[in-house]
Amino acid sequence: MEDFNQFFAQEFLGNSIRDYAWFVLIILAGLIFKRFVSKVSNRLFFRLFKSYSRDIQSDKFVELMHKPVGFTIMVIVVYIAFSHLSFPEHWEMAPRDKFGIWMILDKGYLVLLYSSFIWIFMRLTDFLSLIMIRRAEELESKYSGQIIPFFIDFIKIIIVIFGVFIILSSIFKVNVGTLVAGLGIGGLAIALAAKETLENLMGSFTIFLDKPFVVGDMVRVAGITGVVEKVGFRSTRLRTLEKSYVTLPNKKMVDSELDNLTLRTFRRSNFTVGVTYSTTPEQLKAIVADIQDYIDNHPNTNQEGKIRFHDFGPSSLDIMVLFFVDTMDWTTYLDVKQEILYKIIEIVKKHGADFAYPSTSVYIEKNLKPG
Repeated sequence: MEDFNQFFAQEFLGNSIRDYAWFVLIILAGLIFKRFVSKVSNRLFFRLFKSYSRDIQSDKFVELMHKPVGFTIMVIVVYIAFSHLSFPEHWEMAPRDKFGIWMILDKGYLVLLYSSFIWIFMRLTDFLSLIMIRRAEELESKYSGQIIPFFIDFIKIIIVIFGVFIILSSIFKVNVGTLVAGLGIGGLAIALAAKETLENLMGSFTIFLDKPFVVGDMVRVAGITGVVEKVGFRSTRLRTLEKSYVTLPNKKMVDSELDNLTLRTFRRSNFTVGVTYSTTPEQLKAIVADIQDYIDNHPNTNQEGKIRFHDFGPSSLDIMVLFFVDTMDWTTYLDVKQEILYKIIEIVKKHGADFAYPSTSVYIEKNLKPG
């Protein structure tokens, strides 16, 4: 036993083997119990919000809080572990209240601890977002679904700003009032440097006030057609028909001509059907009348369809087909249009006519000389 104590009493770099052993044991214990302690503490913490959770399960809350709480626990564990160690006296380290390694370590620990608290508050904001989105879904409010992500991002920015000010004031003893006054003096320079960013920010407020669209609407702007997925501080994100993800500055969304396709009452279809020049006037009239009658009586179109003999094409007699489909769903529109196209083929064939295709007729004139 005495040999055992002598072994642990041996010193290296100003610390005994016993001190190093405690350091390792504390770190290992922290790693082993971090997940358990984090999960239990998060479930207990969830009870404070349970009455407001809108049927959101505790597992979601634990999932959001697991990493920041675990990080906070490990920061505290590492600090406790390092408290069992000391630097060799011959290094002549500066005291904790003067600039040196001790001060850097102490302030670094506090910065990490405060940052972990900021992270926790940001994750709580994410949980608040889930609650608000669930409530918006219950109310079936598209506008609420659009403004919630914007509102949550704004809260996160405020949390970060206040967190940075608290770190500067509490840890680095910076006079925040003087700092804010200095920022006010330099505000003009910052505003000029961030002119486009501020314009996009004002564009986001314009979008929320004027409501030209909401999340979920299909819009066409700047030659791009897509469904609005998110309106942020700087940009709006669209999911195009090709399933690509397009990000447009809010300034462009406000300044450009924007067509909200979702607000249309009907989808328009306009195309030309060409039949051969061998089609008689009687056949052409019958084809036009039958197509018009079919369009007018189709359950998914209105009474504003126009079917007309429209033009003499280079190689066809052109019939204009214009109709409106009573749906905003893209797939339904395609199905209805396909059904009408099949019917047009049947009508043309029924009247003994045929579809034209690009062709050229060549006439050769022979001049016969007398023999």
